[in-house]
Amino acid sequence: MKINKIFSLGFVASFALLLTTVSIAADVFVTVEKTTSNSQTILGGTVIPYKEVTLTAQLPGRIMSIAGEVGAKFPTGTVLVKINTDALEAKKDLLNAQLESAQAALKNAQSRYTREIVSPRSKDISSMPGMGIPSMMDIYFTRPFADAMGVTNTNYNRYSDLLNTATGVTQAKSKVMQSWAQLNELNANLKNAISVAPFEGMILKKLVEEGDTVQPGQPLLKFGFVKYLRIKADVPEVLVSGLRPKMVVPVKINGQMSEARVSQIQPVADAARHTVIVKFDLKVGVNASPGMYAELYLPDGSRGLKSVLTIPKTALIKGRSLPSLWVWDDTKKEVKLHLVRLGSEQQNNRVEVITGVKEGDKVLDNPIPGWMPGDDKKETNSNKQH
Repeated sequence: MKINKIFSLGFVASFALLLTTVSIAADVFVTVEKTTSNSQTILGGTVIPYKEVTLTAQLPGRIMSIAGEVGAKFPTGTVLVKINTDALEAKKDLLNAQLESAQAALKNAQSRYTREIVSPRSKDISSMPGMGIPSMMDIYFTRPFADAMGVTNTNYNRYSDLLNTATGVTQAKSKVMQSWAQLNELNANLKNAISVAPFEGMILKKLVEEGDTVQPGQPLLKFGFVKYLRIKADVPEVLVSGLRPKMVVPVKINGQMSEARVSQIQPVADAARHTVIVKFDLKVGVNASPGMYAELYLPDGSRGLKSVLTIPKTALIKGRSLPSLWVWDDTKKEVKLHLVRLGSEQQNNRVEVITGVKEGDKVLDNPIPGWMPGDDKKETNSNKQH
C-alpha cells in the first residue's frame, strides 16, 4: 500500500515536471506535416524604370547648361540640356538676308511677266524702224510685210518673250524655296541644340558636364520614367516555362517582401547564356529605386508538384549554427534535440525539412533560446537545498 502511494506520488511529480518543462521550453507542440511543395528558385534581378531613354547630341558644340543633377525630376517638355548655338544664329541672319533678296527678285520677275502679258515687247511700236513715215504705219504695213516675206514671225517672238519672263519667275521662285529650305534646316538644327524631357521622369545618369565639347551622337544623359518601376532579370530557360504573362511572384527588395507581375517575356533567348530576359512590374509605392538589387522567388518548373515535410519557421531553435528542433520522444516521454536539413521556403511561413524528422512528429514551437532539458529539474533541486 505504501509502495503504491510512493509510485503514485512519483508519477504525479514526473508529469508535473514534464508540464513545467514543456511550458518553459515552448508555447505548444506542433506536428510535422506533409504538404504539396511549391518549390521556388531565388533569382537576382535589377530594378529599372518603366521606360528609359538616352539623350544624345545632334550637332557639335559646347554644353551651355544642364537642368539638374542625378535624381532631379522634371515634367514633360523641360529643357534638360542646351548646346551653344552662336554660330548657327549668325548663319541664320545670313540666310534671312538671302531670303529677302530672293523674294525681291521674285517680285521683279513676276512684274516682268505681267508686263509681257499686258504690253508685249513684240508689238511695241517704238522698236519699229518707221521707214520715214510715222511708226504707226509699221503696224499695218512694215510688220505684216515682214511676216509675209518670212523675215520675222511676230507670234513666235511673243511666245518667246512670254517663255523667257515665265522662266525668270520660275527661277526666282526656286531661289526663294532654296532659301526657305536652308532656313528650315537651320531652325531644325537650333531645335536639336536643346534636349527636352520626352515624358515626366528623373535624370538617372549624367554623361557630360557644363562646358564639355560634344560631337553628334555622343550620349548626354539618361532619363527615365520612375513613377512605375520594373525588375529586369535573365531567367534560365528551364524556369521560363513556369512563367506566364500577368503572373504574380514574390520579390524582396531592400530587405522587404513585395510582389511583382510578369509583364514581358522576350521570345528570343540568349544563345551564349541560355537565358531569357523577363520584366516584372512592381507595385506602385514600393520602396525601391532604379539600379537596386532585387530577389525574385520563381516557381521551379523543373521539379513539378511533390509532397514534402514542412514545419513552422518558429519551431527552429534560435542561436544555433545548424538548423535544430526539439522533438518529443513518445517512448521515453522527453524532448530530444534533432539536427535537420532544410529545403525551400513554403507558404504560410513554413519551411521544407529534408532530413531529421518524419511525418507526424511533435516538435516544440517557439522554443526559448539556450534552454536545455533538465534546466527546470536543476532549478527545483537548487530551491530544495536552500
